[in-house]
Amino acid sequence: MATIYTYWISTALLTLLYLSSAVMYLTKGKWVRQALAGLGYPAYLVPLMIVVKVLGPAAVLSRVNVGLSELAYAGMFYHLLLAGLAHFAVRKPNEALPAIVGLALLITSFVTQNAARGIASPYGLF
Repeated sequence: MATIYTYWISTALLTLLYLSSAVMYLTKGKWVRQALAGLGYPAYLVPLMIVVKVLGPAAVLSRVNVGLSELAYAGMFYHLLLAGLAHFAVRKPNEALPAIVGLALLITSFVTQNAARGIASPYGLF
């Protein structure tokens, strides 16, 4: 039972992190473009990232297809890993904290998904 709660809490917090980030990208577009430019990323990634930050958690939560859910987990893993590394690369480790927290939530959600979902993932542990 604790594993089920762990899954849903970590997945809900991860979804909240991604959706709040998408809302920030929408409402503070100029600031986000400047922040991404400071990390060395082009501004044209902002609209794509808004879509990804909405569709990734939607694929994990809906679990219409296990393969699609696994692909969303993988994409979110690489996104969070590269976001954290980008902040470390420009010597701003304090700004990497959301990515580190997101990685912890993502790993927790991924590892505990089989306990809470009807269709098991071949890669989940519990």
